Amino acid sequence: MNFSLVGIGAGLVSALLIAVVAKATPLALLLFLLAPIPVLIVTLGWDHRAGLVACAAGGIVTALALSPLEGVGFAIGTGLPAWWLGYLALLGRPDPSGTVEWYPLGRLLTWIAVTAALTVLATAFVASPDYAAFHQRMRRMAELFLDTQLRLPRGTGTEAEHAAQRETLVEQFAFLAPLFAAQGFTLILTLYIFVAARIVAISGRLPRPWPYIPATTMPRSALVTLLVAVLLANLGGFVGVFGRTVIGAMLMAFGLQGLAALHHITVGRPGRGAILAIAYVLLALSQGLLILAVILFGIADTALGLRRRMAVPKRSPSDPPPT
Repeated sequence: MNFSLVGIGAGLVSALLIAVVAKATPLALLLFLLAPIPVLIVTLGWDHRAGLVACAAGGIVTALALSPLEGVGFAIGTGLPAWWLGYLALLGRPDPSGTVEWYPLGRLLTWIAVTAALTVLATAFVASPDYAAFHQRMRRMAELFLDTQLRLPRGTGTEAEHAAQRETLVEQFAFLAPLFAAQGFTLILTLYIFVAARIVAISGRLPRPWPYIPATTMPRSALVTLLVAVLLANLGGFVGVFGRTVIGAMLMAFGLQGLAALHHITVGRPGRGAILAIAYVLLALSQGLLILAVILFGIADTALGLRRRMAVPKRSPSDPPPT
């Protein structure tokens, strides 16, 4: 009864945050983006069954208040991903020493990427079950983006050349839109888990001790997943869309691992704070271009174990101080 009531309350709050997006204000959009956090909080702080109740309650209320399709969208895009990741975060098993071995952060990060890819694909399929309709919707979004954000140079070439350039860009953006969507959703899901876990930890209800985040390392199976996604990406229909969503999600996850590895290998080095500050400033000033280097570093870290080779060796108490 306790977890049911808590779950219903969290589901109602989450559904309310979804509904306020109809106000079409910046604050409403911010509240809309926070909708999965109540589900994550009850899953991490009470019980995974409370998270399931929150999913069901939020979906039913959204369906009654808005439409059945919106209720399904709540369950697929908001409730179930939050519940599933909260459930994984609290998985643990006792080891021979009597302590609990908690689910590794690297595997959790891998599941965040896979969940983001599946959610993006499922949301797209629910909105447009027909691939041709889905592609046209992606084209309209690409055209809107090009018209509002990018402007082709004027005064050079013919109108036919401008039309051809625009058509090429529209097709490229429509093709890559699922990849970019999965990238962004992977980052958002990671932030959701961090914020919800912090809130639950502050309240004293988090069963799992706070982990050492810089040690996050995804397993090599994540590399296999990325390679399979690359093979699927150029296929037709929703199979190709799924491949591109997985590529985007996995690349963002490897980028996050690269940042974690940077924090890890700088432990014990002089000027660590300055090194990290400069790295983040350069990352921001490069408008995301340096993220490619971070992604490659994350991939190499999983494949070759770079952080073990680059980390500063631990000093023994009997060692003389460094000069």
